[in-house]
Amino acid sequence: MTTARDLVLIALTMSPGELTGQGELSLALAGAEAIDLLHNGALRLDRDRLVPGPQTLSGDLLLDQAGASLVRQEPYETLDDWLWRRAETLVPAYADALERAGQVIRPHGHGLRLLSGKAVLTDSQKRREAEERRASGEPVLAALLAALGQPSEADDSLLDDAVTTVLAAVGDAVMQLETVRLRRDIENAAFDNVWRGW
Repeated sequence: MTTARDLVLIALTMSPGELTGQGELSLALAGAEAIDLLHNGALRLDRDRLVPGPQTLSGDLLLDQAGASLVRQEPYETLDDWLWRRAETLVPAYADALERAGQVIRPHGHGLRLLSGKAVLTDSQKRREAEERRASGEPVLAALLAALGQPSEADDSLLDDAVTTVLAAVGDAVMQLETVRLRRDIENAAFDNVWRGW
């Protein structure tokens, strides 16, 4: 099981009020993929650049797609650019993968929407393993959940520099997304006020 799949399974067990939105989840999923690629040797960091290693098959289709999506020519892509680019399609991709694997059931007549209450988790071994990983306080998963609004007390001193860099980039991207949303909300409110004659 990959970190990203564990993250999605845990996110689906939380109430909508416990987590931020799907944009944040997508960014965290991209970060989880980068960390798994670091761990399996398919990627290394050179400051903020993602330097691809040998292409290997992990047995997980989405993680293999993430590895295949790495820019393989210099100058390599920055971590921030990759997080935003990769995040664009991740929530629907993981939703489809979980449904195909029978880990999520879509109620008849509803689209599968993560974090909307429309997706129903099955009681699977993968789900139990993800919950055990969360309960153990595993620092990578805990840090990714913290980026999604779930505070944690995990010991991140056990993380290496590359993983810490990815986690920091995810946190920065999530804050940037929130800033963009706030700015848009303020602009929309100002526009509405102009039309109302305020």
